[in-house]
Amino acid sequence: MPFFELADKIEPKHLDLERARQSLWEELEAINYYQERIDATRDESLKRILEHNMNEEKEHAAMLMEWIRRNDSLQDRAFKEHD
Repeated sequence: MPFFELADKIEPKHLDLERARQSLWEELEAINYYQERIDATRDESLKRILEHNMNEEKEHAAMLMEWIRRNDSLQDRAFKEHD
């Protein structure tokens, strides 16, 4: 993944947080793609497969949000404030 700053200047913990946030973004993007495809298809068997795939992406997103929450105390506080 490209960084704005030199990677060797970034703390390893922050690199992992960036990896997690980037992965979360990608999971959310995948959810949107699947939702569009689900809405667009008229084939019910394909729709069920796409829904299954989308739901797995939602699980992945939740796992990443939980990891971020456990590893970024300020983000954890923000999650709790907006629960």
